[in-house]
Amino acid sequence: MATPQVGMKKRQVIANSNRTMFVWIALASAIVGVCLVVGYFMVQQIMFRGRVAARAEETATILRKNNESAKLLIENVRVLGTDSALNSIKARPDDRALQVVLDALPADLNTLALGSSLQQKLIGETAGVKIESLTLEGVSTEATTGEATEGLGTIPFMLTASSADANALKDMLLRLERSIRTVDIDTMSLEKTDNKYTLTMTAHAYYQLGKTVQLKDKVEKP
Repeated sequence: MATPQVGMKKRQVIANSNRTMFVWIALASAIVGVCLVVGYFMVQQIMFRGRVAARAEETATILRKNNESAKLLIENVRVLGTDSALNSIKARPDDRALQVVLDALPADLNTLALGSSLQQKLIGETAGVKIESLTLEGVSTEATTGEATEGLGTIPFMLTASSADANALKDMLLRLERSIRTVDIDTMSLEKTDNKYTLTMTAHAYYQLGKTVQLKDKVEKP
């Protein structure tokens, strides 16, 4: 029969074993937890570096394409600068040929320039035609007639002109049609009195805002 002293020693050994096992389990749990945290952090870093590398490659590809496009654009501009057709219709002898393109489709809503062109050139120089009134609304509206006109703005205006000769008004319309700046007529009416013809029309010209090219910073977070 076991003595009480032997029983106490057994219980003490069992208690020590339990404490030792608890310590090892706690250490193992801590190690597993640390490994999981480190593993999660490493996976995040790997994914982050992958995204950064992908963004860098995407940026490099865009820059290479832009560089090639810039070379082509410079060459096209150089060719246009020597174009005989553009040089033949310059408004002023000292202008560059490319100014014709800018005059045909301005990069801003400049109603004063359009009004001056109508009064002094397109209509004002038509023999026998008198401008009774010219009103530019100065309100830009977006054209919505398809992809070809995407981004175009319009400058509406109303014109009333008179002449004793109907052919003079016809010449005025022909000058508008031949203008390097596109003018579309929306409505038109012609009235005849005893001594003159009066033409009233609403029309609009076009412009397109210039494009801005710039580099931007994009932050990629882990």
